Amino acid sequence: MTTPVVSIAFHSGHGHTAVLAEAVRGGAVEAGAQAHLINVDEITEEQWAVLDASDAIVFGSPTYMGTASGAFHVFAEASSKRWFGQDWKDKLAAGFTNSGSKSGDKLHTLQFFQILAAQHGMNWINLGLHPGWNSSTAAETDLNRLGVFAGAAAQTNIDEGPEAVHKADIATAEHLGRRVAEAARVFALGRAAA
Repeated sequence: MTTPVVSIAFHSGHGHTAVLAEAVRGGAVEAGAQAHLINVDEITEEQWAVLDASDAIVFGSPTYMGTASGAFHVFAEASSKRWFGQDWKDKLAAGFTNSGSKSGDKLHTLQFFQILAAQHGMNWINLGLHPGWNSSTAAETDLNRLGVFAGAAAQTNIDEGPEAVHKADIATAEHLGRRVAEAARVFALGRAAA
């Protein structure tokens, strides 16, 4: 059986999103994938090659001013070299983000990732969870406590450091990593059988 390769292409302005990137990586590894963390504001040619060889790419960025960070946008624009050759066509894609507000327009960042993936011809993997923390019997510790479907969303108070990333949000990011790795395995088996 082929071991899926999952790469997490992320930017983290103050360390909060890096915590989530590590969680996505951990979930993917737990599900049997080989996983790579790629900090996009320091990306090398070798890391571009890792992305090219990956079965799945998970995009991650903080949400700043209603969208992904400037550093992530620079990476997205640089990926146009891959777009011209459709180098990432039929790879899997997913995304995660963090902001200080409960909403913070995180959905817009995830939609930006979805459009980026679609332009590359990639297949989007959603979170695959019901919303948590939305009834009298629910708790803030539920997976998907912010009720986002497109990807993993996290909220961290703006006056706290990376150690304050909510444990439920970390667990949700781990779930996303497992889900992407499992989907990559299924896609690889399907390709092999076709």
